[in-house]
Formats: sequence, structure tokens, C-alpha cells
Amino acid sequence: MDLFEKCRGFFSDPAVAHAMGYPASPHEVQEMGLYPFFIPLDNAEGTEATIGGRRLIMIGSNNYLGLTTHPKVREAAIAAIREFGPSCTGSRFLNGTLALHEELEERLARFVGMEKALVFSTGYQTNLGTLSALVGRGDVIIGDRENHASLVDGARLAFGRLLRFRHNDMSDLERILRSVPATAGKLVVVDGVFSMSGEVAPLPELAALCHKYGARLMVDDAHGLGTMGQGHGTVAHFGLTDKVDLIMGTFSKSFASIGGFIAGEKSTIHWIKHTARPLIFSASLPAPNVAAVLAALDVMEAEPQRVDRVNAIAARMRRGYRELGFDVGKSETPIVPIFIGDQMKTMQLWKGLFDAGVYTNVALSPAVPADASLLRTSYMATHTDAQMERVLEVFARQGEKYGLI
Repeated sequence: MDLFEKCRGFFSDPAVAHAMGYPASPHEVQEMGLYPFFIPLDNAEGTEATIGGRRLIMIGSNNYLGLTTHPKVREAAIAAIREFGPSCTGSRFLNGTLALHEELEERLARFVGMEKALVFSTGYQTNLGTLSALVGRGDVIIGDRENHASLVDGARLAFGRLLRFRHNDMSDLERILRSVPATAGKLVVVDGVFSMSGEVAPLPELAALCHKYGARLMVDDAHGLGTMGQGHGTVAHFGLTDKVDLIMGTFSKSFASIGGFIAGEKSTIHWIKHTARPLIFSASLPAPNVAAVLAALDVMEAEPQRVDRVNAIAARMRRGYRELGFDVGKSETPIVPIFIGDQMKTMQLWKGLFDAGVYTNVALSPAVPADASLLRTSYMATHTDAQMERVLEVFARQGEKYGLI
């Protein structure tokens, strides 16, 4: 069989698309005007986006604190590109480490309450590098079934075994921990805030079980940093900094940049720094991105009210959606899912909202189970009350139009 045959069939053959879990082929969905992916934005200026000359309210961004438009963050990036240029042209291991990287690592370690931090070029690489560096043959990674794809792929890259427990189910986690040989190295890995549902991991129970069974605990706090624990993350929210072994974060959400980091005790970070292939064999994070994160940290520390504001907006929207009759699940964070359960209706609602000037994100199979398809909405500290009122009005009208409320 021609290796590329599946590629040709995927776009236009419904059977291939159905076999992969999609409700229709991309071509069919495009013909229906319902294709929700790879939409080119002319501009994404904070709380609004411009698409084809039309302005939409953006409730599909991870820009939780609204810092991509903050003058201090933008000016820091511009100044860094003038001083250092657009690239380091080498890996951290060789010629790609700047004093700026080390300054950021020191700041991040203090910010999350850990001994040491290590900056990677993307959040995805951070998880690939950390898990593959730490977990070897005979070791076990135990992860929540709703963990981010980068954690799943990091476990695949590692030479250890991956076991998965039911989402936020501590009895299932304990069952697995009990079954793992005492001689095996064990790493439990969870999202602090789950990126689709907006749910928070039960970290106190997780930490207690890890202590009981001699497992290490790593928290991917990509969506918790900037939104939980006065901005310091989910671990700080629960007061568990001394009970969690590794905290991972990304810069593409609250920090208004791109990149990621892992933080923990000094010896562990030193090991990862010298053995993580995604770090050693990738170009380092460019100076403008590093400078933007440093400036974002300054703003986060100087303006903690942004954290309160984004959570107040999210609470208002959860309440508003529930009053309309939508199912928002167990969200406690600025990520508020709208569960629809039918993939075609989910795309229809997305299109209705899009045409009415509201930008959301669609989550379909295989990203989520087919019967759990949803619209993922997320909020910024810079959203206005008038914008949120408008969003609820549009949701009410479109929800009635498609018989969803």
C-alpha cells in the first residue's frame, strides 16, 4: 500500500474520516460551511480578533491576564530584539544560553516556590524532555486519562511504562499505585487545570497517595499559572509547594509569549538539563520571548487584581450559561466548556456564534469522546462587562436556534 494513500483519503473520503473518529471528512464539513479549524486571523488584539475585516469578541484564547497587549510586555520584547536579535541560533547546551535565560529561570523558580527551574523553547518540548529524561526502563508513569497530549507523548518517548487512571478518580489511582512493584520508580503526572473541562486536579489527595506509595508527583500547570493561587498556580492554591516534586508551566497562556519551563529540586533540574534531548537538540528560546515573560512576571506581581478579575468574569459566565440552560460541567477556572454531546450540533453552534461575532473553539473526537463534544470558551482579565453581556445574548439566541436550550 502507498504510504500516502491515507492522506489523500482523509480529506475527501467520509469512510476514512469516520474511522478516525471524525463526524465527516474535512471536505464535507467545508462544503457545509462548518469547518472550525485553521482560521486565519488578520489581527488578534486581546479581547477582539479581526477575521476577513470583521471584528469578533475573542473567547477562545488562553491569554488569561490579557498581557499580550500590555505596553510593558510589548516594549520589553521590542527592546530585546534590538539588543539580541530574533534568534540565538543554537541550543541551550552549546551557544544558545543567554544570561537572560538564567535570569528568567531564577525568577520562575522563586515564583513557583521551587529550588531551580529550566526553560525550554515550547511547553510541549518541556513535557517531552522532562518525562523522557526522568523515566527509564523499569520505571512507570501514571497519568490522568484527560492529561494534555504533550504528557501522553512524553510518556511514549520515555522508556518506562505508561498507566492511566480514570479522570480525577483517586480510588482508581490508588488501585494502580498498589499494583506497581515497590522496586519501580513511579511518577504520577496530572494537569493542574484540565485544558478542555476547566476542572482542577484534586492535588491534596494526589499528594497524599504519592507519599503513601513512594511516587513522585509532577503537575503540568500550564493553565493554572496566572489563574490560580493568586497567579502562582494550582500547587500554591492548595498550599502544596512542599508536597509536589515538579511544576511545569508554559508561556503561551498567562505569560504572553511562547516556551515552557520545569521547576523542582536542584539535582533533578540539573539531570534534566543534561539529558533531555528536546532541550539539547533544539534551538533555545529567542531573547524577545524571554524578555516578554520577564515583563509579564513584573506585571503579574505588580497587578494581582488581574487574577481576581479573570476569575470573577469566569464565575459570571458560568452562572450566565447555566441560567440559559447550557451544561458547563465542573469548571472552576477561566476555562468554561459548553458541553453539547453531538458533534454536528457542536459545529453548527460554533458557526452560528462565529457569524454573530463571537469566536469560540471546538473540541470534537478524537480530542474528546464523540458524546462529549464541546465548545471551549475561555476568558481574559481585560474583557469588558459589555462584551460578556453581548456574548451571553448571542449564546441565548443561537442556543434557541439550534434547539440546545
